Amino acid sequence: MLGANTKSSITRRDFLAMSAKGLGTVVISYGLMGCDSDDNALYGKFNHGIASGDPAQDAVILWTRVTPEIEGEVSLAWEVATDEDFSQLVTNGSTTTNSDRDYTVKIDAVGLEPGTSYYYRFKSGDNTSVIGKTKTLPQGDVDQVKFAVMSCSNFPAGYFNVYEMAARRTDLDAVLHLGDYLYEYGRGEYASDNAEAMNRQVFPEGELLSLSDYRTRYGQYRSDASLQKLHQNVAFINVWDDHEVTNDTWKDGAENHNDGEGDFDVRKQAALQAYFEWLPIRPWSEGNHEEIYRSFKFGELVDLHMLDTRVIARDEQLNYANYIDPTSGAFNSDSFMADVTNVERTLLGQEQLQWLQQSMLESTAKWQVLGQQVLMGKMTLPAAIATQQMEIGEFAELAGLAQLAARAAAGDPTLTVDELAYLQVNQARLTPEVVAMLQLPSIPYNLDAWDGYAYEREVILATAKSQQKNLVVVAGDTHNAWANHLTDASGEKVGVEFATSSVSSPGMEYYLGIADADMPQTEAAIVGLVDDLKYTNLRDRGYMVLTFTAAQVRSDWVYVDTIKSLSTTEQTERAHSLMMKAGDATLVKP
Repeated sequence: MLGANTKSSITRRDFLAMSAKGLGTVVISYGLMGCDSDDNALYGKFNHGIASGDPAQDAVILWTRVTPEIEGEVSLAWEVATDEDFSQLVTNGSTTTNSDRDYTVKIDAVGLEPGTSYYYRFKSGDNTSVIGKTKTLPQGDVDQVKFAVMSCSNFPAGYFNVYEMAARRTDLDAVLHLGDYLYEYGRGEYASDNAEAMNRQVFPEGELLSLSDYRTRYGQYRSDASLQKLHQNVAFINVWDDHEVTNDTWKDGAENHNDGEGDFDVRKQAALQAYFEWLPIRPWSEGNHEEIYRSFKFGELVDLHMLDTRVIARDEQLNYANYIDPTSGAFNSDSFMADVTNVERTLLGQEQLQWLQQSMLESTAKWQVLGQQVLMGKMTLPAAIATQQMEIGEFAELAGLAQLAARAAAGDPTLTVDELAYLQVNQARLTPEVVAMLQLPSIPYNLDAWDGYAYEREVILATAKSQQKNLVVVAGDTHNAWANHLTDASGEKVGVEFATSSVSSPGMEYYLGIADADMPQTEAAIVGLVDDLKYTNLRDRGYMVLTFTAAQVRSDWVYVDTIKSLSTTEQTERAHSLMMKAGDATLVKP
């Protein structure tokens, strides 16, 4: 069985039968075959590199794309070996591809040994690809598992130096890519300020709407040498986020799908088809481009559950504007909290949520890891800040002024002359409207994250808590690094969350215009305002390394010094590490 990473038990016979029906054009590779030549065959080159992904204990997906010499049915072959010289072949074969699948090819190399490194390559006529390296999942006792975690790679925003740095590592078991593998925006739009100077203008020029559009953009991304190198060196385990379709996607629409852009579902299906063509992900059934939630078992140490919080079931995001009175500017917190905690409000959907609960409850692994897109930690800020009616510095200043006023009204004898003078000059700033805003409760700052879907978060935390699971959640999406305690409604710590920065997409330093000199103070202020938040980096691009042992999990945030130049080094001054010991859902420094 392939069962190491399946949602349900699928036999090889079932898998082969589905493949014969056209299952994502996956070809099953069982063993050694003779390779017949065809004098009439068409051939091509491997301009987009090679890749592997979705490892199982006895299988792995191998991927490539052939750029044809002329349009037509193109022939190619593959080889898998235990040595780099390919003298110890374990499986090989041949197949064809064509424009119907954008000349991409996926091979499900099965019959492999657990916990074993393999080399693979493709051939088409006289053209041979680079040699790739991949690894199957281990069985039984495992001393250590190590992941690189990354997300949010925007081609025009800068060079993929983060991929380049990660590709130099030789100690990774897999790369977890948590989405926004590409972006849908047109030329000159989001984060494209320096694209022309860096020769990173996007193709096609317009926003992605059709299958051809998405395929072209994937082809451009996969032409990047740094991304090719990382794919070549280590297996990827991918999930999508919103920009693989369009910004703030939910099941029936998106913020960036507008009038005149056609039917959203047609656009979504085109985007997801291109995703399955271009990523080394194992499809589940013929023509099914929507289900990607699945599990990977790294021996008895780690069970990794990859989730879809974006496409399959997400309800539309709440909007703070709907809770602010247009006349008074007052925020209706009661109505907002009723909506955000509604038990019918879904991010995962009933089927996926039940699958996750069952998987976690049946698991005997030391660590339960949820690989998904958006922040699960409670990222609440004072309502005046979350609704952008006040900036952080302004709020802190006015809150301090209100505290002075309260002390003065109570006749506090410890007030200094300077404090009284400051209060006298600024008292008028404490208008009734300002005082009302200062007294509003803290609310989520990001309703696109789990904070906008509170009920299902509580279900997951209760599931982990009921069996005393060691729960670790990893997230991307925000373009900044975070570390959170995951607390349930009663305030009890149930697990931890580690969130990675972006590969190239700008973060809060871009949106809020935070100067480098002010960054440490701003980061400290945010950590101080958010109860469960224990670390953030709001400026730097990078990735995260998670190392699991039986005793602990450790997160190391790795940053590059620039994405504006190909000449880059690791930015060590801002590097950070945190860990959680098994059995104690508390973040501590190593």
